[in-house]
Amino acid sequence: MSQKFQVSGMSCNHCVSAVQNAVQTVDPEAQVTVDLESGHVDVLSNQPRQDIIVAIENAGYQAK
Repeated sequence: MSQKFQVSGMSCNHCVSAVQNAVQTVDPEAQVTVDLESGHVDVLSNQPRQDIIVAIENAGYQAK
């Protein structure tokens, strides 16, 4: 299922990689697309939304 998140605190490509890796710790098969400028993160995963938010926040970013 496709899920959309608004993530703040990202400022560079390292941040993009960190968010992608954080999501993939919850679901290694997840497809993660990050738009750095807008802060939009699209995730194709069947994992619960809250689990993905916690993973992103544990990586140091705010997600909703």
